[in-house]
Amino acid sequence: MTDWTAIDRHIGAVTGHAFHNRTAKPIGGGCINQAYHLSDGRRDYFVKLNRADRLAMFEAEADGLQAIVASQGIRAPAPLCWGTEGDRAYLVLEYLPLHGAGSGQRLGQELAQMHRHCGPHFGWSRDNTIGLTPQPNTPSDDWVEFWRSQRLGHQLRLAAGRGGHLRGGEALLEALPAFFTDYRPLPSLLHGDLWSGNAAYDHDGRPVIFDPAVYYGDREADLAMTELFGGFPAAFYAAYDEAWPRDPGYAVRKTLYNLYHVLNHFNLFGGGYLSQAQDMIQRLLSEVR
Repeated sequence: MTDWTAIDRHIGAVTGHAFHNRTAKPIGGGCINQAYHLSDGRRDYFVKLNRADRLAMFEAEADGLQAIVASQGIRAPAPLCWGTEGDRAYLVLEYLPLHGAGSGQRLGQELAQMHRHCGPHFGWSRDNTIGLTPQPNTPSDDWVEFWRSQRLGHQLRLAAGRGGHLRGGEALLEALPAFFTDYRPLPSLLHGDLWSGNAAYDHDGRPVIFDPAVYYGDREADLAMTELFGGFPAAFYAAYDEAWPRDPGYAVRKTLYNLYHVLNHFNLFGGGYLSQAQDMIQRLLSEVR
């Protein structure tokens, strides 16, 4: 059972107002962390809990959320404080009541605005996680090399360690430059894990994105993942393209980018994701042979 006293004190110290939560209501939906809605009757906060040795994961998430908030492109819950209490790590965020109804058009417009916020290099100032998988982010000026070594290559090595040996994986890593012959991505601020379960709307219908795995990279990587698990509404893509049209080569590269996430799902959950990844590798190789 969690002792909330230290977390209450931390909230009070950061806000300058004493906080004593009256209720700590569990919130379902996640498979990695425990989540709670804390309230003292006047103020509300969203709290994530995990093992104490996963504090760095929360620190990196807070860092990424701060970057999204600072970009002023799209709304995300602002991080308040984080730390450990006993054997638990915690992350306290702004509480935003969310629901599924809102404007896909506005979501597309605001995501494009966030993507216009660019960094000096691809990567990030720290490593973070994608789900529970470590995600290396060593800064690089070469996007192809970054995707080869820190994204696809990283996941292929993890998969091999689980016994998931994929035919053509090394060949695909060698062939990566062929997908970028006339396309030079910018180091856009990315959410990094943007599937439909990580976007919703507040009470005013404003889009909100959360649970990020932030880094600077090709904006197509975010867009590709929006198509992977259920997809976003057609109005989202139309509005995004109006604000910042996708390159024609996206139709092929989206498979390259989603391969990363399918491999990650194999490394996290096993099962049929391996055969899906194998099919994607063969499809991509057929584009460059």
